[in-house]
Amino acid sequence: MTQALDVVIRGGTVVDGSGGEPYRADVGIVGDTISVVGKIDDVGRVEVDATGQFVTPGFIDPHTHYDAQVTWSHSLRPSTYHGVTTVVMGNCGVGFAPCKPQHRDILVTLMEGIEDIPEIVMTEGMPWQWETFPNYLDFIGARAFDADVAAYLPHAALRVYVMGERAKASEKATEQDLAQMTAIVAEAVRAGAIGVSTSRNLMHRGSDGNMAPHVQSDRDELLALARGLKEAGRGVFQIIPQMIDHAAQHQVAVEGQPQFVARELALFREIAQTSGGPVTFSLTDAAWAPGIYTHALEESARVNAEHGTQIRPQIFPRPIGMLIGLDLSVHPFMYHPTYLRIKDLPVDERVAILRRPETRKQLLSEEPDTTTAGAKGAAYVSIALEGYRLGNPPRYTLGPDRSLRAEAERRNVSLFEVALDWLLDGDGTTMYLAPGGNVGSETLENVAEMLHDPNAIVGLGDGGAHYGSVCDAGFPTTLLGYWVRDRQGEGQIPLGKAINMLSRRNAELFGFMDRGLIAPGMRADLNIIDLDRIDAQMPEVVRDLPADGRRITQRAVGYTATMLRGTFTHRGDVPTGATPGGLVRSAFVDAL
Repeated sequence: MTQALDVVIRGGTVVDGSGGEPYRADVGIVGDTISVVGKIDDVGRVEVDATGQFVTPGFIDPHTHYDAQVTWSHSLRPSTYHGVTTVVMGNCGVGFAPCKPQHRDILVTLMEGIEDIPEIVMTEGMPWQWETFPNYLDFIGARAFDADVAAYLPHAALRVYVMGERAKASEKATEQDLAQMTAIVAEAVRAGAIGVSTSRNLMHRGSDGNMAPHVQSDRDELLALARGLKEAGRGVFQIIPQMIDHAAQHQVAVEGQPQFVARELALFREIAQTSGGPVTFSLTDAAWAPGIYTHALEESARVNAEHGTQIRPQIFPRPIGMLIGLDLSVHPFMYHPTYLRIKDLPVDERVAILRRPETRKQLLSEEPDTTTAGAKGAAYVSIALEGYRLGNPPRYTLGPDRSLRAEAERRNVSLFEVALDWLLDGDGTTMYLAPGGNVGSETLENVAEMLHDPNAIVGLGDGGAHYGSVCDAGFPTTLLGYWVRDRQGEGQIPLGKAINMLSRRNAELFGFMDRGLIAPGMRADLNIIDLDRIDAQMPEVVRDLPADGRRITQRAVGYTATMLRGTFTHRGDVPTGATPGGLVRSAFVDAL
């Protein structure tokens, strides 16, 4: 007698995550596991009609910062609006464990400055019921979420834990410090960390303006972290390289792009050979060094072929940058004297005042006063004036005719005047995008080259961070809506390949061998997708954080259902409120 099926998803087209062609099949589920894929005659306790739709594995987001959000919330939105069923947090070397009580303010200051999470949100929201990284994992492991959660050990937290104020001052680690770091990395991975993360981005600074303690760590320290992974016998090393750092611009100009990339990849090779596991690094087509990504892709492939390493560029399927809006962290008028007098009013009151002819005239006659903000403030204003209209629903192919600069030229007015008009659209809720990476052409040939690289993984969504300036967690929807459905001709991605990129390819990188594939015995983490309808919605501001904190979120349509561990977390694009997810501890497979 066959076991009764709890759920049967009937009549859909299965895209199984392997990268192969879609095929028609039913999917039967018992408990949290896929039981059968094929023609099912038995009736399930719950029957779902997926006729005309695609059934896929749940998606795995490899780059998030939910480290704080998981301590107060059971929802990992906006990622879970977009078919994501597993998230990896603790990226870029920042997080909240390990941490001694006297160092909490250091880690909060770092997260506020680097990831744009307000200090009050963290201090009021986080219970701090941990000190070591295993303590932190145990705390997270006792909670429930609408997605599964895996965590890196963050280098900044580790360095401060070991070195205290010496870490904050960016002092060189001693041999004793390095030995302790190696031991703590190994301990964390044995307890369930999926690896260790760091950053070499010299723009990564705390909200106090000071350099993050980990970004200037030398080769010896990075290899000490890698030795911890080796001792534990598993783990991924995630790193932000200097090659995507504005501070490296001069050095790239002097050395040349190929030489600069080769230097970074030589370091990654040493890390990979020391740890024995994969290294993944963030890669975009940097606006200050167009085309550098091509050298990075080629050098990664060469090093892997010659040395047997797994160095995996982590790429993004659309332009990446800051959202600009009146209710966000950055806009062109944030340092204008007239605006500063009303900046603390509710957004609707600010809009009403800014629409007055006399206020508009005065505002546009002023120059931004960045005296107190310095170069950073001037840079923000400059960035905000190089924006593009997104539209509603948003479109991320940013043609030159949609730029703020082009409209100013057409109308023969200042950039500030166009920006003001854009900001006052939609009662002040409209946002536009100021991209800093993956820009260059309306048809995104640069992005297409990265997406089609067999060594690359798709990620960099940054969910849980940049609450007032970025909302990129909807990248799975962009990949499906634009690159699979709407893209025509060269660069279009077959559906089977796109689903593999969002699911099994990422699962294999982290050793999550129980998911990312539709097959008997695999986890019942699934999406039912109406590809004709799939689309991201306009980003919006919500206030659902501790201390009434604000964040940007982005919903989607076209996800008929999302299932995690055999339980529906979304039906008809709407969350069900179910939270069957939890902590995923490392189980890296040596054979990968």
